[in-house]
Amino acid sequence: MNESKKEFRVVNHSVPRRDGIAKVTGRAIYASDVKLPGMAHVKVLRSPYAHARIVSIDTSEALRRPGVFAVLTGNDLQGLNPYYGHAVKDHPLIAIEKVRYVGEPVAAVIAESERIAMEALEFIDVEYEELQAVLMPEEALAQGAPLLHERKFEAGALRGFEGEVTAGKGTNLCQEAHLSWGDVETAFTKAHTVVEGEYYFPMVYAYAMEPYVAIADVNESGVTVYSSAQHPFMVRHDLTSVFNLPVNQIRLIVPYVGGGYGSKSYTKIEPLVAACSWKAKRPVKLQLTVEEAMLTTRSDDALTWMRTAVDANGKIIARQARIYMNTGAYAENSPLVCEKATNRCVGPYSIPNVQIDTYSVYTNTVPASSYRGFGCAQVTMAGESQIDELAAKIGKDPYEFRLANVPKPKEEFFPKMRPFDGSLKEDLEIAAKALNWKAPTPRGRGKSIGCSVSDAGAYPLTSTAIRVHADGSVSILTGSTELGQGSHTVIPQIVAEELGVPFDNVRVISSDTAITPYDRSTGASRTTTLMGRAVLEASREAIQQMVRMAAEFLKIDVEKIQVIQGGVQCGEARLTWSEIISRYYGLPDGEVIGRAYIRKAGDFSQLPVFWETACTGTEISVDEETGLIRMEKLTTVGDVGLAINPALAEGQDLGAATMGMGVGLFEELVYDGPQLMNASLLSYRVPRFSDMAREVELHLVQNQDGVGPYGAKGGGEASLNSMPANIANAVYSATGARIRRAPLTPEKVWRALREKKATGNRQ
Repeated sequence: MNESKKEFRVVNHSVPRRDGIAKVTGRAIYASDVKLPGMAHVKVLRSPYAHARIVSIDTSEALRRPGVFAVLTGNDLQGLNPYYGHAVKDHPLIAIEKVRYVGEPVAAVIAESERIAMEALEFIDVEYEELQAVLMPEEALAQGAPLLHERKFEAGALRGFEGEVTAGKGTNLCQEAHLSWGDVETAFTKAHTVVEGEYYFPMVYAYAMEPYVAIADVNESGVTVYSSAQHPFMVRHDLTSVFNLPVNQIRLIVPYVGGGYGSKSYTKIEPLVAACSWKAKRPVKLQLTVEEAMLTTRSDDALTWMRTAVDANGKIIARQARIYMNTGAYAENSPLVCEKATNRCVGPYSIPNVQIDTYSVYTNTVPASSYRGFGCAQVTMAGESQIDELAAKIGKDPYEFRLANVPKPKEEFFPKMRPFDGSLKEDLEIAAKALNWKAPTPRGRGKSIGCSVSDAGAYPLTSTAIRVHADGSVSILTGSTELGQGSHTVIPQIVAEELGVPFDNVRVISSDTAITPYDRSTGASRTTTLMGRAVLEASREAIQQMVRMAAEFLKIDVEKIQVIQGGVQCGEARLTWSEIISRYYGLPDGEVIGRAYIRKAGDFSQLPVFWETACTGTEISVDEETGLIRMEKLTTVGDVGLAINPALAEGQDLGAATMGMGVGLFEELVYDGPQLMNASLLSYRVPRFSDMAREVELHLVQNQDGVGPYGAKGGGEASLNSMPANIANAVYSATGARIRRAPLTPEKVWRALREKKATGNRQ
């Protein structure tokens, strides 16, 4: 058998370069399309208070309404374990004894239709005892602040890192993380130049087009849930705990998902919907509105104090930061965001002295969780702003300053982690060329370059199986969820490449925990790297099996068989996979199953799985009369190792940069006291086509330096991370006004320009 490693090539059976969408027969099915016999509908009564004890709930009038089957409250959960959480088990599936934020579910009506259920909510009488609320981390950590949680919590089984549970120990501190090496104080004492400042990343909503939806059927056979979840196996784990059932009695099915961007990571409404089915003894469906989805999860907002020092040669010698993250009412995934923000605060630079302290704090606001960039976006606003501030202070070009300080390929710039597997110098050079960096800009225009590096890929635990059928078609069984990122295109491309079969002959069966093998998650840009590597290895295992089959019925040694595209060759004889399987079984039927298991070993023994690396460049114009920013040019450089589907890789980078642009220009969830004021389609501003840059250049760096298939690495998040800082730095370049709080709304820019004019100095 020929085991020589081949280079990846897009052969004629693969998807053409610009065809970025997998072919789908008929209309794509989403969870909202699922209909089960006798299915009821659920609507939720939400708390009007940020912090209150529930004195009583009277549901008797609602239950008397025609068409109402049942009402679920926190008093109806006997027999269930109502608290869940993969990081900290602090989240009740519906409010129990007290509410902790405006919008928390208090009661759920199960009825024949959504309309009947909605009308019945008016007949539920809840008496509250209002408590003092804390809305900001500094309030929550103040001495004597009211506690959100009095219970002691246990760590969730899938928190993603080792560490003590801080939550529930007599304070509002949810989690803390600390990172240090070198001697920070001595470095700052001896530094040539130091900059220091406070920066703010806002509270934002990921705004997937599909809001949360789940359908549950709980009966004697177990629990079946259809959901828009990114991580079906983690949701399954939470449901096993809620219902105290073995894994084989919990089934999570995830059809196509209409976007996630982190907001559909981990468990959201599934325990509540399953409990409603349990109570009503029938299948039920809960489909949230966009407004309700905004009251379900959001990003952690972050206030970062940072100082960075350089020596006389312009080399960064120290960075220190203190970060306070607003976690909201429940932990969700914020403990891991806290941990990752700490790591990612170091930035894409070789710094010998580091001290980062991060605190994730409970407040009476919507729970925060995963958001694209996963902690990196929050701290890169501070880090990349400060790089430009340092460059200006020492009189260096910010592009040249970055070139002098980024890590070299294979450098261990982060102690005890995988050596750097990117090429930031090359990335920066491409971005600078695309922006025509050295060319002067007209008055009122400014340029900026930013970059970021994330310890991506999460924990490497992935398995898969491929089935090669006797007719030559192939089925892939994968636990990776299709969120619109294109995994159902890239994964079959890899299998088609390995087996030498037409792309159209490969089908993906995904995200059904009763059928598909275990995959830890779909997130952290991991799917192409980890699932891609798994399907590659499974394909090769299937090939080895079919070679042995051919050797057996040909009665020759395995070594005499050569693998060719789509089959094998022995002398002049050629056999396709279909012919091998049919001859082996003696019937025109049968199959071969190839398997693969990825774990923290071998190529994946050192974390992170890969460093997600990207650069972004912007040129903007600023109307100094109104403060309005216009994006004139945008360039992205994705350091992806190898783009198995370049069109999809470029689309991911552009999508991420567009989200980052939204945060930099106008996206922010705004609280007025305890009330979220702009949780609606109309009042939460996201980028429109008219906001896009007049010129866009998308670049990919493909040095095949990743551990994924053919040297691939993940992408699709990093271009978001630096964009808010890009915009702030470009505004400074254009106007001399330094703004350290995102978003840079016209009013904020206008005020900064007036302040600068009044003082007569660049800020």
